[in-house]
Amino acid sequence: MISVSTDKTKLDVPFIHNFLAAIYWTAPRTIEEVQTAIDASVCFGIYLDDKQIGFARVITDFVVFGYVMDVFITEEHRGKGYSSVLVENMMNEPVLKNIKIWRLATTDAHFLYEKFGFKKLEHPEKMMEKKLL
Repeated sequence: MISVSTDKTKLDVPFIHNFLAAIYWTAPRTIEEVQTAIDASVCFGIYLDDKQIGFARVITDFVVFGYVMDVFITEEHRGKGYSSVLVENMMNEPVLKNIKIWRLATTDAHFLYEKFGFKKLEHPEKMMEKKLL
């Protein structure tokens, strides 16, 4: 069974750190830096039968701006719609409902975020936003 939770106590921080350390789109971070980022963000863990298979976080002021970061699903679980489940839960999270402008940077997942109303900016090409003004 798939589930998504914002409960930070359920997050497997070593799992998140190990994944982020190996991925091309993240800057190197210590496990302490990953924990600090988690502490300062609204976080989403996605779980298959209670085992974490992905993660996402949002940096926000809860009113004007939300920035989506560190979204991933482990390779063995990709292609099954789990990233859409994760992003949908993020977009529908009650504590984030008042955010007017959502942004993120992506190199290769535009198709995913476009399903949720994100669109390309004119410049830079990697930035996307969703305005609810």
